[in-house]
Amino acid sequence: MDFSLSSEQKMIQDSVSRFVLNDYDFDTRRKILGSTTGYSQENWHVFAELGWLMLPFSEEDGGLSGSMVDLALVMEEFGKGMVVEPFIATTVMAGGLIALAGNQQQKDDYLPKIMAGELHMAFAYAESQSRYNLNNVKCSATKIGDEFVISGQKTVVLNGNHADTLIVAARTSGDTNDTHGISLFLVDAKHASVTRQGYANVDGHQAADITFDNTPTLGLLGELDKALPAINNIIDRATLAVCAEAVGAMQIAHERTLEYAKTRKQFGRTIGSFQALQHRMVNMFIEHQQAKSILLMAALKMDSNNGSDAKALSAAKSRIGKAASLVGREAIQIHGGIGMTDEIDVGHIFKRLTTIQFLFGSTDVHTRRFASL
Repeated sequence: MDFSLSSEQKMIQDSVSRFVLNDYDFDTRRKILGSTTGYSQENWHVFAELGWLMLPFSEEDGGLSGSMVDLALVMEEFGKGMVVEPFIATTVMAGGLIALAGNQQQKDDYLPKIMAGELHMAFAYAESQSRYNLNNVKCSATKIGDEFVISGQKTVVLNGNHADTLIVAARTSGDTNDTHGISLFLVDAKHASVTRQGYANVDGHQAADITFDNTPTLGLLGELDKALPAINNIIDRATLAVCAEAVGAMQIAHERTLEYAKTRKQFGRTIGSFQALQHRMVNMFIEHQQAKSILLMAALKMDSNNGSDAKALSAAKSRIGKAASLVGREAIQIHGGIGMTDEIDVGHIFKRLTTIQFLFGSTDVHTRRFASL
């Protein structure tokens, strides 16, 4: 089988790589994290101008009809720069749900604005008691007249503090753990009945805990009571995206560690000359290469199955989670205490890799899911 990239894929990969190399160095990222928003709106417009925000959407919707492999290529390069702009939250998750479940009017209203970089969105699905069970939904939507109002809480909503519009998973029938009875609604994030408590996660990415108090909706997204398949599909796509991001971050962690080992001296010799540390850095390289291979396998399987392959995805998330843990730990330990200082990018990579291990299902959760399929 030929795994070489097409000319279009190479062009996309090169454009993202050049941006990260020339315009998104570590010091630039630190300044972005220290800003009031925690991301750069200027960069977001650059993403739109270069067509990256169009990648996941079909040509019929005005996008580029990018595959899961294309998405992985972009996210891997983002991982090398630890990009904090809300690409996954707005484009992959919220935009993906509209493309997947929305009617034509909703697609026309929202997708062009997302692709133009004019609209920030977020998908509010997780709750404090739900853990990784996507069907565990307490937040409720009640029909009053012809409209629905939402009451309840959502936690760790990625980009929830800066979103203009939210997509909310709410229960419209059944009990808390029922797979049937979950619906998706569009909500004005700036409505007076919406309370948002924003914060930066340990990796610097923005999130919010959100409370809805009889909040009116902007409309039902998809079929009433039947939203779980769409939610599962989009979370799987987001999972592949963070897996690809982890692969890119692991590459930089290994490269930085190798560079440090060649210059740091102990006992009159560079520490890279000690065989024990050489073995550890080789193990980092092997873990990264295995992660890169299983990522490609999962992306290809998802592409061949209409964007969804739960077993392949869980295999990738499980393996990449374990690799991220090893590579992150070794990078810090070989650097020593300096590796955890704010001035060195290795510590930031470690925090992002640790966060990715628990995003959209932990390593253990996906290991059990893989075994059950």
